[in-house]
Amino acid sequence: MMKMGNPAKKDHYYTRDHEWIHFQGAQAYTGICPFKLIGFKEIQEIIFTETVGFKKQGETIACIRYKDYLIKAHMPVDGKVIYLNDTLIKGNWQVLLQQPEGIGWIAFIDLAEPHERKGLLLPAQYHETGKRNMPINHIQ
Repeated sequence: MMKMGNPAKKDHYYTRDHEWIHFQGAQAYTGICPFKLIGFKEIQEIIFTETVGFKKQGETIACIRYKDYLIKAHMPVDGKVIYLNDTLIKGNWQVLLQQPEGIGWIAFIDLAEPHERKGLLLPAQYHETGKRNMPINHIQ
């Protein structure tokens, strides 16, 4: 697993389920938005569904747990997970709470369709739609 710094916010989009993606040509960083972590005082566990491989849009790439809360991080687009964030793999989970849209990224992916943005929201659209009215996946 490769350790990377902050992904550059060049071509930045969101999903309605509070994930983000930073496109960088034919590859992208992906993670979860701070809104999805509301109520988390700490992270007790991150379970990655598999380390690398092809995932379809909407498939789970990680589950994040705090007490009775479990949230899922999903693939925002179709693509192959090239590697996961080494910082998170090594157990420094709090970085996800501190900088979820920075060094707390979850996966670096190779895009199946590098120019496809179907179903994704631009930052202004994401904030305009009223994040509090969108569904969130807290499961008890």
